[in-house]
Amino acid sequence: MNISEINSGVPSDERGELETKVYKVLIELGIPFERVDNDSVESMESCVEISNKLGAEIRKSVLVCDRKKVNFYLVIMPAGKSFNTKAFCEKMECSRVSFAPAECMEEYLGVRPGTATVMSLLNDGRKKVKIIIDKEVAESDWFACNPGANTAHIKIKTEYLLNKFLPYTGHHPIVIDL
Repeated sequence: MNISEINSGVPSDERGELETKVYKVLIELGIPFERVDNDSVESMESCVEISNKLGAEIRKSVLVCDRKKVNFYLVIMPAGKSFNTKAFCEKMECSRVSFAPAECMEEYLGVRPGTATVMSLLNDGRKKVKIIIDKEVAESDWFACNPGANTAHIKIKTEYLLNKFLPYTGHHPIVIDL
């Protein structure tokens, strides 16, 4: 896999709408970040090399919803952890959930399957999606994810994610032990 050297600034070439918005917001909020460009990745297993390069684990992001497609949850968890729907529903005291359809990902987060990221909450102006963060992720020093495209990844301090970025989006994280 091709992975660029670590950069600390905005890319000079043209990027997609969400990725461009992410860099703009990080700069506006004074959140320092490191980034790499990489070959397209389609699975968490493919992100291991990128995590090693950045020195922070790329976090898994899954969008789930209830049967009626009324309640949506963007769940952020360690890459190696499996999503257990039963345990999630017990902790959240909600009805059964399943992975959200692609059209819901596009409608609410502006991303397609395989590119879900906490950064896509910038596209959730209607606040339809609740953000759920695994306790292990919330307590770690660093947070790494894609910035809206699976051909780049960024690393920021977790405290900046929780205390600057998410408040900016108007989303209040629920931290649970998954």
